[in-house]
Amino acid sequence: MKLFQCTNCKNTVVFENNKCVNCGYLLGYSSYYNKIVALDTNASKWQVLELDGKTYEYCENYKHKVCNWLVDVSRGRKFCLACSLNRTIPHILDDANLAKWKHIEIAKHRLVYQLLRFSLPVVSKIGDDLKGFCFDFLAREDLPEESKDTKTGHANGVITLLISEADPVVREQVKQQMAERYRTLLGHFRHEVGHYFWDLLIRDNPDILEEFRIIFGDESKSYADALTNHYNNGPQANWQQNFISKYASSHPWEDWAETWSHYLHLTDVLETAYNFGLRSNPKITAKQNIKMNASFDPYKETSFEKKMDTGIPLLFTLNSMNRSMGEDDPYPFIISKPVERKLEFIHDLLRKV
Repeated sequence: MKLFQCTNCKNTVVFENNKCVNCGYLLGYSSYYNKIVALDTNASKWQVLELDGKTYEYCENYKHKVCNWLVDVSRGRKFCLACSLNRTIPHILDDANLAKWKHIEIAKHRLVYQLLRFSLPVVSKIGDDLKGFCFDFLAREDLPEESKDTKTGHANGVITLLISEADPVVREQVKQQMAERYRTLLGHFRHEVGHYFWDLLIRDNPDILEEFRIIFGDESKSYADALTNHYNNGPQANWQQNFISKYASSHPWEDWAETWSHYLHLTDVLETAYNFGLRSNPKITAKQNIKMNASFDPYKETSFEKKMDTGIPLLFTLNSMNRSMGEDDPYPFIISKPVERKLEFIHDLLRKV
């Protein structure tokens, strides 16, 4: 994630801040200009010089304290680009639901930020049913009896998330039950939106689909049977040699979505390191080079090899720092050569967007 500054006092602020703790100005984010700007606390609409002098107001969801994005008043829209993707939100008169929704929106807004940085189309299914995507955030207890078995997932551009996933206790329980090493809201969003972009970028493109099948396998084999086999019999033997996760070994579609999410993980970490000017020069001589200099914007970098040569030592450093604090590895995965080839396929595909 990019580092931001208050345009009034130059204090460092983070992506979710809606007020500068140093000067007291309100803060708003422009997704078009990728900039956070300071706003007069005594107004509700602002002519913002840093945003070409246009007049802005907060997204409608600002009143619920779940969004700090700005909307151009001249466009006549109440919701920002990220919030316009919401088709269903939980009953927010329930304080517990509102708290969960806030956590969900933090992750979702970060996802949309990243999609825009990749120059991917972000279109609401509410306005374009054929090409868009949207989110349903559901509480299981509010579902009719016939839908009680609804799970987090994607279908035809609709990304469903059970809001219980925003409860860290519940999420940790599921993580243990599923024998997963990593489970986050942002990870869910990156994975599920990967299914949507497979439909959009690969499904109807014969040349790309052929290359996909060479690298990931034939997705036309029964998805339902593959998942049944996975849950009944476990992952493929020696899955670590060819897949980024156990679940990725279940079916080529899941392999794609898991690998896609990891490419997004890697790119986000690299952008953060780039903005902090991170570099490392370990005090040992190692067989594998673990020096690192995050001196480039990963969204503009064309060399996949450079991203990997920087990303692998960076992730190793990140894991080592966490262990120093007695925490688990934030990236508990091994990137094998076959997985690296899959990541390169995604890298090359995104360069063509």
